[in-house]
Amino acid sequence: MQTAKDVIISYIDAMDQHRYDEAASYIDEKVKIIGPAGESFGGPKGFIAMMKKFPGRYEIKRMFVDDDEVSLLYDFKMEKATVYMSSWYKVKNGKIEFIRTIFDPSAFDSPGESN
Repeated sequence: MQTAKDVIISYIDAMDQHRYDEAASYIDEKVKIIGPAGESFGGPKGFIAMMKKFPGRYEIKRMFVDDDEVSLLYDFKMEKATVYMSSWYKVKNGKIEFIRTIFDPSAFDSPGESN
């Protein structure tokens, strides 16, 4: 069985390569996803659909692992913007069951401007 770290690294690799169906396979159907303003998403399909609108890649600065929890500090690099983010993941039975991400959402307001 994969460790929590293995699951998160596999998920991020799939997201970086825009293999969204594969990325979704690492997310539990009953996942709880919380964004910077407290918003939540209706499962992996809604979350992945949103992420498709903002293709980019993760440049991990730090990873902290504590049993089934993984926290990341990273730059999310898109074509015209880079956003510094922090995400906390909980993994159970090889699937991500919780994601909480903190970042400045204004970076996504003006896609033509660099940050």
